[in-house]
Amino acid sequence: MTKGSKMFLILGAVVVIVGIAAFGSYNSLVGSQEGVKNKWADVQTQYQRRIDLIPNLMETVKGSAEFEQSTLQAVVEARSAWAKAASGTINEQVQAAGGFDSALSRLLVTVEAYPQLKSTEAYRDFMTQQEGTENRVAVSRRDFNDAVRGYNTLVRRFPSNIIAGIFGFQKMDSFKADEGAQKAPKVDFTK
Repeated sequence: MTKGSKMFLILGAVVVIVGIAAFGSYNSLVGSQEGVKNKWADVQTQYQRRIDLIPNLMETVKGSAEFEQSTLQAVVEARSAWAKAASGTINEQVQAAGGFDSALSRLLVTVEAYPQLKSTEAYRDFMTQQEGTENRVAVSRRDFNDAVRGYNTLVRRFPSNIIAGIFGFQKMDSFKADEGAQKAPKVDFTK
């Protein structure tokens, strides 16, 4: 084998090794970039869950609270009607007692069916669901940030940084909380 042939084989081997490393780096960058996109889709899924869940839970809580409130209001009104009818005619007293019995029956059915007032249970369930939703969002954000960190490491690490530069792989930003996010959100049931 001539000296030129040996040099050609050595040069060919170096080109093949560099090519394999380049393909490996490129494929790692593509896989990591797709992983970041997938993790961001997970974050968006949790945001959508929050958007869908919270208003529905709020309406459930409002509906439960209004039902319970209407039951208690009926009892209060029936008691008031009885007090007024106590000095009235028998018919007025019978009507007032019937109204009180009806309101009391509604209250007893409510209490019997729901040992704790349903509105209290609904509020507790709402808070549990809200906490669960916020935890899911936080986990998705953390997973996204982990994926971004891994991708950015590949973009900056040698020799994949050369391939990243050639093929235009750019560093990505991780999720950062908004300014003022350290303050807890206020839940207001009066709106």
